[in-house]
Amino acid sequence: MTHPTVGHPGLPEDPRAAVAEPTPTCPVEIALSAVQGRWTTLVVRELLRGDRSYSELREALPKLSDKVLSDRLAHLGAAGVVERERRPGWPPRVRYSLTPRGRRLGPVLQALWDWGSL
Repeated sequence: MTHPTVGHPGLPEDPRAAVAEPTPTCPVEIALSAVQGRWTTLVVRELLRGDRSYSELREALPKLSDKVLSDRLAHLGAAGVVERERRPGWPPRVRYSLTPRGRRLGPVLQALWDWGSL
């Protein structure tokens, strides 16, 4: 039996793609949920360049408020995109880094950039 998306360029050959409405288990919805929210993609971009402290992220994105940065980091952490590492010492030091899953967003963001540049 031929899958219903065969012959439709650009559509995934995955049974989960044959849905009539968005579902929380849809891979596209999961990806969009992970990067939703203003500033989220820029926070991910900065972390694609390497681990950062909170203050380094603030310096790289000076117009981003503390509240929104905190919210975005918490959201990305809950989505499994960002890891928060608290280092011992005083004052406490915290570093943020992308998880392996988060690093896989690099090509996704590049594809979105390329598509939006058309």
